[in-house]
Amino acid sequence: MKLKVLASGSKGNCYLLQSKTETLILECGISYKQILEGLNFDLKRVVGCLITHEHKDHCKAVEKLIENGIDIYSSKGTFQSIGIENHRTTVIESEKFFKVGNFTIMPFEAKHDAKEPLGFLINHKKIGNLLFLTDSYYCEYSFNNLNHILIECNYSKDILDENIENRVIPVSLRNRIVKSHFELENVIEFLESNDLSKIKTLMLLHLSSSNSDENLFISEIAKKTGLVIDVAKANLELYL
Repeated sequence: MKLKVLASGSKGNCYLLQSKTETLILECGISYKQILEGLNFDLKRVVGCLITHEHKDHCKAVEKLIENGIDIYSSKGTFQSIGIENHRTTVIESEKFFKVGNFTIMPFEAKHDAKEPLGFLINHKKIGNLLFLTDSYYCEYSFNNLNHILIECNYSKDILDENIENRVIPVSLRNRIVKSHFELENVIEFLESNDLSKIKTLMLLHLSSSNSDENLFISEIAKKTGLVIDVAKANLELYL
């Protein structure tokens, strides 16, 4: 199965899990045209789209996807915040499994400044267990038998504090960031609380454009986990 990154960051997020017969879309926070191009204009294999929460950089194209026959899965709070109720929308609940095509998915609560944000534990016989967690400043869960992790690593506290000191960003933005996004040391702590012995892929998502350092993040997380680290960038493709 192939993981294809269409976008990752505050300007938009969208990822594709693609086998020869089906595609699962994770987030749709870019234009419908961009998603179509990423799918090579083939909607027939798309079995559905998962959305973590209602912020536009994660759900921008939701109405267009629905108009074009794509089923959307998210929390009741997310759909209420977006203002969508349609036969193509399915409300999902934390810790209750559901199936989309041959994907079995368990949503779980995330911690973000949104109405009812979720992360996803995704299972498929071709890849095993994949954890998808973005836009969450903390995760109260630990997971067994993970094979792939896609996780936000948005900022470093040291870089953020330096930007505050140098007046690069206002204090009000700092206060929002620390209550909505995953910080480097918190990501490391979360990873160390899980069994990483079967991990084949560890990809960092949603790096801040001003409060992150890609090389530092790769170095620090690799040092702590002993794993090869990838960073999500547009058009990146990995075989899981």
